[in-house]
Amino acid sequence: MRITILGTGTLAEALGRRWARAGHEITVAGRSMDKAEALARRLGADVRAVPLTEIGAGGKVVAHAPAAAYPATVTGGADAGGGAGARRTADAVLLAVAYTGVEEVLRAVGAPGGALSGLTVIDATNAIDHGVGVLRLPSGTSHAQRVAELAPGAHVVKAFHLFPSEQWAAPEADATADTGSTHRPPSVTICGDAPAALRTTEHLVRDVGAVPVVLGGLDRARQLEEAAGFVIALAFSGVDPSRAVPAMPTP
Repeated sequence: MRITILGTGTLAEALGRRWARAGHEITVAGRSMDKAEALARRLGADVRAVPLTEIGAGGKVVAHAPAAAYPATVTGGADAGGGAGARRTADAVLLAVAYTGVEEVLRAVGAPGGALSGLTVIDATNAIDHGVGVLRLPSGTSHAQRVAELAPGAHVVKAFHLFPSEQWAAPEADATADTGSTHRPPSVTICGDAPAALRTTEHLVRDVGAVPVVLGGLDRARQLEEAAGFVIALAFSGVDPSRAVPAMPTP
Protein backbone atom coordinates (compact mmCIF):
# COMPACT_ATOMS: atom_id res chain seq x y z
CA MET A 1 0.00 0.00 0.00
CA ARG A 2 1.20 3.55 -0.74
CA ILE A 3 1.01 5.71 2.39
CA THR A 4 1.74 9.42 2.58
CA ILE A 5 2.50 10.69 6.07
CA LEU A 6 1.84 14.37 6.68
CA GLY A 7 3.93 15.15 9.74
CA THR A 8 7.40 14.48 11.10
CA GLY A 9 6.79 14.02 14.82
CA THR A 10 7.00 10.99 17.10
CA LEU A 11 3.65 9.46 16.09
CA ALA A 12 4.47 9.86 12.39
CA GLU A 13 7.78 8.11 13.00
CA ALA A 14 6.40 5.27 15.12
CA LEU A 15 3.58 4.39 12.73
CA GLY A 16 5.74 4.97 9.66
CA ARG A 17 8.38 2.58 10.98
CA ARG A 18 5.85 -0.20 11.55
CA TRP A 19 4.21 0.30 8.16
CA ALA A 20 7.58 0.34 6.42
CA ARG A 21 8.49 -2.91 8.15
CA ALA A 22 5.16 -4.36 6.99
CA GLY A 23 6.17 -3.68 3.40
CA HIS A 24 4.20 -0.53 2.66
CA GLU A 25 5.59 2.23 0.45
CA ILE A 26 6.02 5.34 2.59
CA THR A 27 6.31 8.99 1.60
CA VAL A 28 6.91 11.65 4.26
CA ALA A 29 6.04 15.34 3.95
CA GLY A 30 6.11 18.13 6.50
CA ARG A 31 6.33 21.86 6.95
CA SER A 32 10.09 21.44 7.44
CA MET A 33 11.79 19.69 4.54
CA ASP A 34 14.87 19.12 6.70
CA LYS A 35 12.77 17.25 9.27
CA ALA A 36 10.99 15.28 6.56
CA GLU A 37 14.30 14.19 5.05
CA ALA A 38 15.69 13.27 8.47
CA LEU A 39 12.61 11.18 9.25
CA ALA A 40 12.78 9.43 5.87
CA ARG A 41 16.41 8.49 6.55
CA ARG A 42 15.47 7.05 9.95
CA LEU A 43 12.61 5.02 8.48
CA GLY A 44 14.71 3.36 5.80
CA ALA A 45 16.33 3.62 2.41
CA ASP A 46 13.07 3.06 0.55
CA VAL A 47 11.22 5.89 2.31
CA ARG A 48 10.95 9.12 0.38
CA ALA A 49 10.61 12.72 1.62
CA VAL A 50 8.87 15.33 -0.51
CA PRO A 51 7.80 18.95 0.00
CA LEU A 52 4.18 19.51 0.95
CA THR A 53 3.72 21.39 -2.30
CA GLU A 54 4.61 18.25 -4.25
CA ILE A 55 1.80 16.29 -2.65
CA GLY A 56 -0.90 18.37 -4.29
CA ALA A 57 -0.83 20.50 -7.40
CA GLY A 58 -3.75 22.05 -9.19
CA GLY A 59 -6.29 20.10 -7.17
CA LYS A 60 -4.68 16.76 -8.04
CA VAL A 61 -2.50 14.37 -6.10
CA VAL A 62 1.08 14.16 -7.29
CA ALA A 63 2.29 10.60 -7.49
CA HIS A 64 4.63 9.14 -4.87
CA ALA A 65 6.12 6.14 -6.59
CA PRO A 66 9.77 6.26 -7.73
CA ALA A 67 10.43 9.13 -10.11
CA ALA A 68 9.34 8.61 -13.69
CA ALA A 69 10.90 10.15 -16.78
CA TYR A 70 8.19 12.78 -16.84
CA PRO A 71 5.91 14.31 -14.20
CA ALA A 72 2.48 12.73 -13.93
CA THR A 73 -0.44 13.64 -11.71
CA VAL A 74 -3.42 11.45 -11.00
CA THR A 75 -6.69 11.50 -9.09
CA GLY A 76 -8.82 8.78 -7.60
CA GLY A 77 -6.09 6.14 -7.91
CA ALA A 78 -6.07 6.06 -11.73
CA ASP A 79 -2.88 6.16 -13.74
CA ALA A 80 -2.16 9.39 -15.58
CA GLY A 81 -1.15 9.62 -19.19
CA GLY A 82 -1.64 5.91 -19.85
CA GLY A 83 2.12 5.28 -20.06
CA ALA A 84 4.12 2.72 -18.12
CA GLY A 85 5.99 5.51 -16.42
CA ALA A 86 2.88 7.13 -15.02
CA ARG A 87 2.81 7.16 -11.25
CA ARG A 88 -0.15 6.49 -8.99
CA THR A 89 -1.58 8.32 -6.05
CA ALA A 90 -1.27 7.28 -2.42
CA ASP A 91 -3.77 4.74 -1.11
CA ALA A 92 -3.90 6.38 2.31
CA VAL A 93 -2.77 9.60 3.96
CA LEU A 94 -1.90 9.85 7.65
CA LEU A 95 -2.45 13.30 9.15
CA ALA A 96 -0.14 13.43 12.17
CA VAL A 97 0.63 17.06 12.95
CA ALA A 98 -0.17 19.38 15.84
CA TYR A 99 -3.81 20.42 15.53
CA THR A 100 -2.78 24.07 15.26
CA GLY A 101 -0.98 23.25 12.01
CA VAL A 102 -3.64 21.07 10.39
CA GLU A 103 -5.26 23.77 8.28
CA GLU A 104 -1.89 25.09 7.07
CA VAL A 105 -0.74 21.61 6.05
CA LEU A 106 -3.98 20.70 4.30
CA ARG A 107 -3.97 23.97 2.38
CA ALA A 108 -0.34 23.45 1.40
CA VAL A 109 -1.13 20.07 -0.17
CA GLY A 110 -4.15 21.47 -2.00
CA ALA A 111 -6.79 19.61 0.00
CA PRO A 112 -9.42 22.40 -0.22
CA GLY A 113 -9.14 22.17 -4.00
CA GLY A 114 -9.71 18.41 -4.03
CA ALA A 115 -6.12 17.12 -3.92
CA LEU A 116 -7.08 14.40 -1.44
CA SER A 117 -10.43 13.56 -3.01
CA GLY A 118 -11.10 9.84 -3.10
CA LEU A 119 -8.28 9.01 -0.68
CA THR A 120 -8.44 7.52 2.79
CA VAL A 121 -7.28 10.29 5.15
CA ILE A 122 -6.53 9.04 8.66
CA ASP A 123 -6.88 11.84 11.19
CA ALA A 124 -4.61 11.05 14.14
CA THR A 125 -4.66 14.57 15.57
CA ASN A 126 -5.96 15.81 18.91
CA ALA A 127 -7.38 19.31 19.19
CA ILE A 128 -6.68 19.26 22.91
CA ASP A 129 -4.86 21.31 25.53
CA HIS A 130 -2.49 18.55 26.56
CA GLY A 131 -1.89 19.77 30.08
CA VAL A 132 -5.57 19.53 31.03
CA GLY A 133 -7.17 17.41 28.32
CA VAL A 134 -9.73 20.02 27.26
CA LEU A 135 -11.05 19.73 23.71
CA ARG A 136 -10.44 22.99 21.83
CA LEU A 137 -13.52 22.82 19.62
CA PRO A 138 -17.03 24.25 19.62
CA SER A 139 -19.66 21.89 20.96
CA GLY A 140 -21.42 19.69 18.45
CA THR A 141 -18.50 19.11 16.10
CA SER A 142 -15.24 17.19 15.93
CA HIS A 143 -11.78 17.83 14.59
CA ALA A 144 -12.16 14.94 12.17
CA GLN A 145 -15.25 16.60 10.71
CA ARG A 146 -13.25 19.81 10.37
CA VAL A 147 -10.60 17.86 8.44
CA ALA A 148 -13.35 16.55 6.16
CA GLU A 149 -14.52 20.12 5.52
CA LEU A 150 -10.97 21.20 4.64
CA ALA A 151 -10.46 18.19 2.36
CA PRO A 152 -13.64 17.83 0.30
CA GLY A 153 -14.03 14.42 -1.25
CA ALA A 154 -11.54 12.77 1.12
CA HIS A 155 -12.70 9.72 3.07
CA VAL A 156 -11.73 10.78 6.59
CA VAL A 157 -11.27 8.16 9.30
CA LYS A 158 -10.51 9.01 12.93
CA ALA A 159 -7.84 6.65 14.27
CA PHE A 160 -4.52 6.37 16.13
CA HIS A 161 -5.16 9.51 18.22
CA LEU A 162 -5.74 7.79 21.55
CA PHE A 163 -2.40 6.06 22.14
CA PRO A 164 0.93 7.85 22.61
CA SER A 165 3.62 7.21 20.04
CA GLU A 166 5.50 5.10 22.60
CA GLN A 167 2.78 2.46 22.26
CA TRP A 168 3.86 1.73 18.70
CA ALA A 169 7.59 2.13 19.37
CA ALA A 170 7.52 -0.47 22.17
CA PRO A 171 8.68 -4.02 21.30
CA GLU A 172 5.54 -5.60 22.80
CA ALA A 173 3.47 -4.01 20.05
CA ASP A 174 4.95 -6.66 17.74
CA ALA A 175 2.88 -9.36 19.42
CA THR A 176 -0.50 -9.99 17.84
CA ALA A 177 -3.36 -12.39 18.36
CA ASP A 178 -1.89 -14.62 15.64
CA THR A 179 1.53 -15.11 17.21
CA GLY A 180 0.44 -17.40 20.01
CA SER A 181 1.76 -14.89 22.55
CA THR A 182 -0.12 -14.31 25.79
CA HIS A 183 0.20 -10.61 25.08
CA ARG A 184 -3.16 -9.06 24.25
CA PRO A 185 -2.76 -6.48 21.48
CA PRO A 186 -4.31 -3.06 22.00
CA SER A 187 -7.60 -2.18 20.35
CA VAL A 188 -7.65 0.89 18.12
CA THR A 189 -11.13 2.36 17.84
CA ILE A 190 -11.86 4.02 14.52
CA CYS A 191 -14.80 5.75 12.89
CA GLY A 192 -15.62 6.97 9.42
CA ASP A 193 -18.34 7.08 6.80
CA ALA A 194 -16.73 5.27 3.84
CA PRO A 195 -16.64 1.46 4.13
CA ALA A 196 -13.60 1.14 1.86
CA ALA A 197 -11.67 3.72 3.91
CA LEU A 198 -12.56 1.88 7.10
CA ARG A 199 -11.28 -1.37 5.60
CA THR A 200 -8.04 0.33 4.56
CA THR A 201 -7.60 1.73 8.06
CA GLU A 202 -8.39 -1.64 9.65
CA HIS A 203 -5.63 -3.17 7.52
CA LEU A 204 -3.15 -0.53 8.69
CA VAL A 205 -4.19 -0.98 12.32
CA ARG A 206 -3.46 -4.70 12.07
CA ASP A 207 -0.09 -3.94 10.51
CA VAL A 208 1.05 -2.12 13.66
CA GLY A 209 0.08 -5.10 15.82
CA ALA A 210 -3.30 -3.88 17.03
CA VAL A 211 -6.94 -4.87 16.68
CA PRO A 212 -9.26 -2.47 14.83
CA VAL A 213 -12.67 -1.70 16.32
CA VAL A 214 -15.15 0.29 14.21
CA LEU A 215 -17.29 2.54 16.41
CA GLY A 216 -19.48 3.96 13.66
CA GLY A 217 -19.63 6.89 11.28
CA LEU A 218 -17.64 10.11 11.44
CA ASP A 219 -20.39 11.60 13.60
CA ARG A 220 -18.91 9.50 16.43
CA ALA A 221 -15.50 11.17 16.11
CA ARG A 222 -16.17 13.69 18.87
CA GLN A 223 -16.70 10.82 21.30
CA LEU A 224 -13.30 9.45 20.41
CA GLU A 225 -11.70 12.88 20.69
CA GLU A 226 -13.30 13.48 24.10
CA ALA A 227 -12.01 10.08 25.18
CA ALA A 228 -8.50 11.20 24.24
CA GLY A 229 -8.96 14.30 26.37
CA PHE A 230 -10.05 12.13 29.29
CA VAL A 231 -7.03 9.85 28.91
CA ILE A 232 -4.60 12.76 28.53
CA ALA A 233 -6.01 14.56 31.58
CA LEU A 234 -5.59 11.47 33.75
CA ALA A 235 -2.09 10.79 32.45
CA PHE A 236 -0.95 14.34 33.18
CA SER A 237 -2.36 14.08 36.70
CA GLY A 238 -0.36 10.91 37.35
CA VAL A 239 -3.25 8.44 37.09
CA ASP A 240 -3.08 5.33 34.94
CA PRO A 241 -6.07 5.74 32.58
CA SER A 242 -6.51 1.96 32.36
CA ARG A 243 -7.36 1.97 36.08
CA ALA A 244 -10.15 4.50 35.57
CA VAL A 245 -12.37 2.36 33.36
CA PRO A 246 -14.16 -0.85 34.35
CA ALA A 247 -12.50 -4.15 33.54
CA MET A 248 -14.84 -6.25 31.44
CA PRO A 249 -14.80 -10.06 31.46
CA THR A 250 -13.20 -11.68 28.43
CA PRO A 251 -15.86 -13.25 26.17
